[in-house]
Parts: sequence; C-alpha cells; structure tokens
Amino acid sequence: MKDNYAIRAGGAAGTGARAKGAAARGPGRRRGDPPRGARLDAIRRIVTEHPVASQERLTELLRHEGFPVTQATLSRDLKRLGIGKAPTADGRYTYLPSEAEVKPGTDGTYIQDFKRGFLAVEFSGPFGLMRTLPGHASSVASALDHLHVQEVLGTIAGDDTVLVVPRDGVTPTRLLRALRARIPDFAGGHA
Repeated sequence: MKDNYAIRAGGAAGTGARAKGAAARGPGRRRGDPPRGARLDAIRRIVTEHPVASQERLTELLRHEGFPVTQATLSRDLKRLGIGKAPTADGRYTYLPSEAEVKPGTDGTYIQDFKRGFLAVEFSGPFGLMRTLPGHASSVASALDHLHVQEVLGTIAGDDTVLVVPRDGVTPTRLLRALRARIPDFAGGHA
C-alpha cells in the first residue's frame, strides 16, 4: 500500500515506520484525525437534526465538532451515506439522509416524512390547513401525530391536505412556534 508521501512524490511505497503508520491510518488520513466512522456518524446526525443547505455549512459544522474535512472528502462521504438534497417548503434545498439511513419509527423518519410532503399551511381561526404534495397528506399527518407536538390535538388527512386541530387555547402563532421548534427548517406560514 502506498503512503501519502510516496503518492505525492510519485515514487514507490516507502518502507519502515512511516509507511506502516500511514497504512494503519488509511489513505488520506493524518495522524490525529478522527476515524472515518465517527465522521460519518456525525454527518448523519447533523443532517438529521439541523437544516443544512450547503456543503460549506456542513463542513463548518463538522469542523466545529472536531472533524476537519475537505470538500472532496465530504462529497464522497455524502455519496457513501446516500445523503442528498431535498426541497423545503420555502423553495430552498436542504440535505436529508436517504430513507435507508433513517430508522423507521424515529423522529428523524417522521421529520423526513413531513418535509418530503409539506408545502404550506394556512389558518382559519385556530385550525390549520396544511397543503401537501398529492398523496402525501397521510404521511405528513402521521408525522405530526408521532412527533408529539404538544400543541396539536390531532390531524385529519385527505389526499393533499391535512386539517390540524390544535389543543384548546392554542393560537396559530403558538402552534407555528411549536412546529418550528420540533421540525428543523420548518418555515410554515404566517399566523
């Protein structure tokens, strides 16, 4: 196996302690770098818990957590994890884990289901009417029910609309605030 020095220099793989140390670390890793598995776990967690719209922002968040990474390495990691961009309700894009990466029955699954189908919300009195992509109302309603947003009493789903029934005394403003706190990058509507 060639070490980094030999590859950059264009020569054959070196022998001795330097070559053995580089081989043990793996290609492209420097002494003291965190293992790739820990970095991949951090990427999964970050894109599940936070809205991340660009590789630059993801690189910044990873560095903040002690994972220095180049753009090329991050691109390979995202491809390896099956993480891609998906549209948000406000027309922007954010990274989301692939469906295979999100474990069924977890908050990450429900947040992903919600984001995948949600388009907009309007209010009539205290009741919210969510518009979804055709055929996504059931998954959006189920996500709201399973995320246990305390301000939501229940939901009723059609094909592309969800009626959100708030608990007694919950205003549209308070409901939107609760949804924003529970669902990363939820822009929602105006109360």
